[in-house]
Amino acid sequence: MPRSTRTPGGARDIARLAVPALPVLAAEPLYLLVDTAVVGRLGAVPLAGLAVAGVLFAQVTTQLTFLSYGTTARAARFHGAGRRSAAVTEGMQATWLAVVVGLAVLGLGQLLAAPVARVLAGSGEIADGAVGWLRIALFGAPMVLITLAGNGWMRGVQDTVRPMRYVLAGNALSALMCPFLVHGAGDWDGWGLEGSAVANVAAQTVSATFFLRALAVERRRAPASDPIRLAPDTAVLRAQTTMGRDLVIRSLGFQACFLSATAVAARFGAPSVAAHQIVLQLWVFQTLVLDAVAIAAQALVGSALGAARSDGPEGTAHARAVAARVTRYGLVLGCLFAIVYAALFPVLPGVFTADLAVLATIPVAWWFFTALQPVAGVVFALDGVLLGAGDAAFLRTTTLLAAIGGFLPMIWLSLVFGWGLAGIWTGLAAFMLVRLVAVGLRARSGRWAVPGAVRP
Repeated sequence: MPRSTRTPGGARDIARLAVPALPVLAAEPLYLLVDTAVVGRLGAVPLAGLAVAGVLFAQVTTQLTFLSYGTTARAARFHGAGRRSAAVTEGMQATWLAVVVGLAVLGLGQLLAAPVARVLAGSGEIADGAVGWLRIALFGAPMVLITLAGNGWMRGVQDTVRPMRYVLAGNALSALMCPFLVHGAGDWDGWGLEGSAVANVAAQTVSATFFLRALAVERRRAPASDPIRLAPDTAVLRAQTTMGRDLVIRSLGFQACFLSATAVAARFGAPSVAAHQIVLQLWVFQTLVLDAVAIAAQALVGSALGAARSDGPEGTAHARAVAARVTRYGLVLGCLFAIVYAALFPVLPGVFTADLAVLATIPVAWWFFTALQPVAGVVFALDGVLLGAGDAAFLRTTTLLAAIGGFLPMIWLSLVFGWGLAGIWTGLAAFMLVRLVAVGLRARSGRWAVPGAVRP
């Protein structure tokens, strides 16, 4: 039988990792979409309470995604070096970190839920509903973080299919339980808004249990000569926390930009903020799609560097080839999305709103959004390459510089000079272009391509 000549890290490998990763990335938004559809039937006040609480709870997954991305980068290097037990040990240690951080979030959340919800919603029924939902949902925080850690090490060993199954199982359970727990059945009236929080916790517990079981199976199957360490390892935890710090700071930079953009858009009136929100949600959807490609890049680049010998450029040639290939695919995908959104402009905005003032305002942001798709395709792909190489400190610094030097000044100048959405989305364009130059030069320099099972 002839030997396969398929290039490792090619289109098939990227699709094999990226396609199952997409439903996992969409898991938390899907939780909230199901909740919104079910709770919406209770009326405006419960729905408003869910909106406030959902934004607060979403910060858990938004700010703590280093448990996935950081773990993937470290586990992928060990996987590439042929050290599966060491790769899974990274997952074990990340799970310990998830439990500790999750319990801290649960405790602090119970203390802060009421004052924070009242700051966002004001005192009254909306704040009370948000607090009730949030205090129950917070019991799922450790489970969400265990799931993030599980995703991280499984992506590192290039398994994105099992995580997809685990997360979809949780989502299916939530979708089935939520209507019953919220609205009841027969003579039982249900638990109202709080029922959706219970459904989410149950679903998150199921998903986390699958990931814990996967760790237990790996540990049982590991050879006696190369066991998977169960006890906490302070050296590994310290390294994971260092990378996590950089990724959390980077994430805070994103949050500051997008929250400022929404706040300034609101100053220009309801049509502006509504139009901005519609296009921004499409942008968020696009980040899920492009993040799936970035995850594939992480796993493949990390593995290639882990397999590389420490003998100069020749040892990292495969990693650099994968980086170039992923970047091309990101560009092609971005160009295709630009064409699709340009073609859908006459019909897609009308799916979200029938308000004529909002529809008249949307084109200002729409064409920025469309034109930025190729840039986003390349930036997200290179983000994945650099994350896979463990180059989190560089990404942290350049993201903050792009925010401080590009996005934030344009946002607030838009408010001062009345530039409206055109100024806000010019700021987003500047943010993306600064990042494009930064990650492009970094990728071309090759300084990210440090070979070995562990990045120094």
